[in-house]
Amino acid sequence: MSIKYNRNIKELEEKACKWWPDNIVSLEAESSIVPTLVRTQDQFISILTLADSNIPDSIFNVMNAAKFPANLFLKHLMVLTDFGSEPLQRINKDFNNYFPDKKMVYAVNGNTVEYAFKALPARGSLTNKKMHTDIKSILTPEQLTPFYKDIIMLLLFGSNAIDEQLSDIFSKCTVGNMMGNPEDLKKFIKQRYIFVSRITGGAQANGLGNAAQTYAEKYLQKKLGIEYIIKSNGHIPGVSQNNRTETTFDLSVEHNNKFVGIEISFQVTTNSTIERKAGQAKARYEIINKAGHYIAYIIDGAGNFQRTSALTTICQYSHCTVAYTDSEFDILVKFIQEKIG
Repeated sequence: MSIKYNRNIKELEEKACKWWPDNIVSLEAESSIVPTLVRTQDQFISILTLADSNIPDSIFNVMNAAKFPANLFLKHLMVLTDFGSEPLQRINKDFNNYFPDKKMVYAVNGNTVEYAFKALPARGSLTNKKMHTDIKSILTPEQLTPFYKDIIMLLLFGSNAIDEQLSDIFSKCTVGNMMGNPEDLKKFIKQRYIFVSRITGGAQANGLGNAAQTYAEKYLQKKLGIEYIIKSNGHIPGVSQNNRTETTFDLSVEHNNKFVGIEISFQVTTNSTIERKAGQAKARYEIINKAGHYIAYIIDGAGNFQRTSALTTICQYSHCTVAYTDSEFDILVKFIQEKIG
């Protein structure tokens, strides 16, 4: 019995796993920030517990004594306050307007405290890479410098700023008020880490997407063998949608001078990625067909199946559509072998 490669949305959904497979979650976890934060949160809590909110520098003394990396401490605060690199970049850009005398005046325990900034504003943008709070840098410890001290103080006590505009901007930056209070800290931080904030959520979604692409590439290469050339973010010669640059596919497979372009989308929560791929599907299908090559889609995830119209379009303009399971990948392997030798 011949295999039906071009499934409709109903046939595809019957084979789908809908939620991230354990092997992909495990692969992504190796490079994710989230496990690092969870693993170090108890030490993070102990530092805040030992610090005295009435003495601004006390937190830095405890951090130094504990030899806790400044960039990791900052990342904890960024997640807990949901105040990541984007809002920090905006603050840095207009820093002199927000802090014309380079001081933050804030209230704590009935007292007014002044903190004088020494390193802010920083040159350029306060990106995760610059702060060493990105996935690649977070495991490399950074010393506590005036640069880190300035940002940490903003995220610890920003909500207590006397200036109402600043207090509103930093409304979630309340962690400093709990310093020295272990019960409040544990309750707040443990609850906060039940949820993955938008800061790490975006990184994790990207990480899972990259892991999904990597796993599919390695699986296909193992099954097809070395005579098949598989490239991540590959191209098909002569296939271009603007007559200038070659179209990029999540994976390209070459054999006998024939190609299969593969697009991958796994979305647990619905977003616009599948809509973008659907918008490109008809044009890609037509130009690939004309060139004598093939296009396949690996589509899965509960969120994608909520986008019925987009998924229907992709299924219509695909030579082969499979879900994200090993058995489905085996069908894709058979399709590739059958079509390009």
